[in-house]
Amino acid sequence: MSLPAKPLHWKVVIDAADPHAQAGFWAAALGYLVEDNSVLIGKLLSLGHVTDADVVAAHGRPAWRNLAAVRHPDEPYQEESGTGLGRRILFQRVPEAKTGKNRIHLDLHPGPERREAEVGRLEGLGATVIRRVNEPGGQWVLMADPELNEFCVA
Repeated sequence: MSLPAKPLHWKVVIDAADPHAQAGFWAAALGYLVEDNSVLIGKLLSLGHVTDADVVAAHGRPAWRNLAAVRHPDEPYQEESGTGLGRRILFQRVPEAKTGKNRIHLDLHPGPERREAEVGRLEGLGATVIRRVNEPGGQWVLMADPELNEFCVA
């Protein structure tokens, strides 16, 4: 098995009933930016490559109906498409609801001195506390985002 010649670009993709609401929540939770694809969307609409049915208004601008992403504000992005080239999360619309425990989740690390304040801030954004964990290996709070995807605050 050979290794890639160079590091691979990646993103985390999360299924969502409302990708734009999820992008708004996670942008606020992480201090990220909701990607702005409006320039690309405008270009593709004018060329007839996409239709109005492919687009919605979200976050004050045209956006893809079934996709929304957030990106780290300090990392590069493609100006012509608005797509982040670094740390980012993509939310894609799916028809089915979440049915079980996540197989992958995000851990947020504000530090023990800021944990409770961060949990309170996230609750204010629409997250809920599932349980508080205090084990010999560490302490964290298991939470759920507005669509019930689990994440931890350590």
